[in-house]
Amino acid sequence: MGSSPPLYLQIQQHLLEKIQGGDWPAHHQIPPEEQLARDFGVSRMTANKAIRDLVQQGYLSRQPGLGTFVTDRKAESSLVEVHNIAEEVRGRGHAYSCDVLVAEAIAADDEVALRLGVRLGTQVFHTRIVHRENGVPIQLEDRFVNPRWVPDYLDTDFGRHTPNEVLVATCPITDIEHVVEAVLVDTATAERLEMAPALPCLSMTRRTWSGEHLISYARLIHPGERYKLRSSVHRNGS
Repeated sequence: MGSSPPLYLQIQQHLLEKIQGGDWPAHHQIPPEEQLARDFGVSRMTANKAIRDLVQQGYLSRQPGLGTFVTDRKAESSLVEVHNIAEEVRGRGHAYSCDVLVAEAIAADDEVALRLGVRLGTQVFHTRIVHRENGVPIQLEDRFVNPRWVPDYLDTDFGRHTPNEVLVATCPITDIEHVVEAVLVDTATAERLEMAPALPCLSMTRRTWSGEHLISYARLIHPGERYKLRSSVHRNGS
């Protein structure tokens, strides 16, 4: 017969079942160490280890003087910086993967020409990629790139390198523009994101410059229930 898992792992499993099963949503306060120790018949040190490990894994957060709370584990991106989505996912300790749906050269239509600052009909590069975290779609990226500034863009293996990696390596970003809105998506987009069409999404349009050159225009769609956007501004007090 196999031996039972260590007591602290049994506590962890109990806590994870509550969190992942939805009994304890984000920001819910979990029972204190003393109560868990009593409930499981263990020392407070054992209960502390179970909680500490889940804090390190990002499931819980401690607030001094208040207690321990379930974290909001939605995927998150900054609104004031441009990060590589693959690095963001791996930085959360999760697995990144993607589906490259389109990689092509096309003639710019009215919207793309306006957003990318080129003439109507100008050839531009277009990629459409679904980015995944632990196998779950978190972003549909529709990107248009001016080939004048990134001529080798379509030579990239986008399964290994994200568009952001390519652009930053070729044309370091100096300026960004973000526009965010809540939207409902069409059936095709919902299918690519593996979600119900009736659920709201976050739509972000992003334009990036390198010096005076407008390099890229992207439309980024995120399932609202899986993603959040963050902005942080620090000001020095007088």
